[in-house]
Amino acid sequence: MEGSSGPRWPRRSSTQEVGSPGGGADLISALPDEVLLLFLARLPCASAAARTSVLSRRWRGLWALLRQIVFRDVPFPSLEAALGRVLPPPHAVSLLEICVPEEQRTDSAGVNSLLRAAARLQPEKLDFRLPSRLTGLAFADRLVAVDLPCSHRATSISLGLSTPFSLRVPAGAQFPGLEALSLSYCTTELDALLSCCPRLRTLRVTRDLFPNYKCDIMVNSPSLQELVVHHRIRETQRVDIVAPALKQLALSFANGGEISISVLAPMVEKVSWNCCYLGHHIVFGLWSLKTLRLQTAERQGQLSSLQIHARADSFLHAQADNFTREIEKHMVVAFSCLELHLTAKGHAFGGFVFHLLGMDKIRAATRRLKVILKRSAMEGGCRLHCPCKFRNWRFETISLAALKEVEFDGFEGEDHEFDLLQLILGCAPTLKRMSVQLSEETSASHEGCAKIYSIFKACSSVKCDVYHSSGLMHDSQNCPSMRFSGVLIQGVH
Repeated sequence: MEGSSGPRWPRRSSTQEVGSPGGGADLISALPDEVLLLFLARLPCASAAARTSVLSRRWRGLWALLRQIVFRDVPFPSLEAALGRVLPPPHAVSLLEICVPEEQRTDSAGVNSLLRAAARLQPEKLDFRLPSRLTGLAFADRLVAVDLPCSHRATSISLGLSTPFSLRVPAGAQFPGLEALSLSYCTTELDALLSCCPRLRTLRVTRDLFPNYKCDIMVNSPSLQELVVHHRIRETQRVDIVAPALKQLALSFANGGEISISVLAPMVEKVSWNCCYLGHHIVFGLWSLKTLRLQTAERQGQLSSLQIHARADSFLHAQADNFTREIEKHMVVAFSCLELHLTAKGHAFGGFVFHLLGMDKIRAATRRLKVILKRSAMEGGCRLHCPCKFRNWRFETISLAALKEVEFDGFEGEDHEFDLLQLILGCAPTLKRMSVQLSEETSASHEGCAKIYSIFKACSSVKCDVYHSSGLMHDSQNCPSMRFSGVLIQGVH
């Protein structure tokens, strides 16, 4: 219409295309490349974009101009040829995502050849996933060797192979712009890798189980701000991290004995630390260390916590000094809450808990103590002179000056449990609240109520709650709820 000031798209040709509606001109194909590429960018896969060429000659090869190229349903043998059709630099590819379909089979040479073809396009972000198994490759002793694709423009690289692979950095390779690197099913020398990535901010490494394969976690990076390493490798004997700019740290690993730990990260704010001990190498008395977790607070009002999971076994009997040292190695950040997850198997745990509370770093830091008891039946019960009954612990005194709150879950009313409650009450001058949850097998008897009351009676400043899983603490006629001197013993309905 004359006088219109709206945008005018350049007209290419009025040539009629096969299949155009009404036998008229193909008006869509006459649009500029920039507009047609907006249509193609909304398709889920580059192969779907390529198939639009059947609509018109005008669309042929247009998909190769996309800045974000995604291959999700292209067979592996066709991928390298498809990449060869994409315009090389200076054409800018912002994202190249390759997800090989299931049941595709290849070998390490094919994977490396495809990655080199991808690197020639110099994408800013490369996401490569191979969910199927590779052919002709063994497992623990013959890892797939994959070269990290060299892309000087890359800011983000993600490699995910379902077959364990060993990542190699080509000699002299540098990744000056790389800021995020994610590797799964991978083993590599992290320290050597980081030396090639001077601007790396985020590193995520997920390793699955490689039987009998040893791997240490060695990280030295002045730029790294987030580090995530998760694996279940048989032996992680050393963790050595030097990262002055690190803010987030998440490690999950396994160990078959003593471990060397050194973490220098003064700026770290969020920590998720999980170490699983295999076998019975870290032992104190009948107790062996199983899992140790350290978690910083995730929201306001929550306390950072140290979790110790230990298990009693009758065939163990050792006073190993390495038990205390091993726990202290993992205290890489401050914590305020101590959680003890104990599988007692019929053994007394009071002396063991009191020993842990006496550790210098635990005694000074713990504001909240939670003891979770996981009972399991032991045939014949605990014998009279069982090593679980630590000598003289009932007569010891420690200073729990920071302790404000105590919670027991699974209390059965054994003598050593009452002794432990009484000791804690005497050693924690600023204690404000104690909560005792009786186990399902424990009956809330009048005798039990009276014994708990006798312990709590002198602690007028401590609010004490006793709960039972049935919702009833006692018989309402024979043992009514009692309140005196600020002490409350109550059930939960």
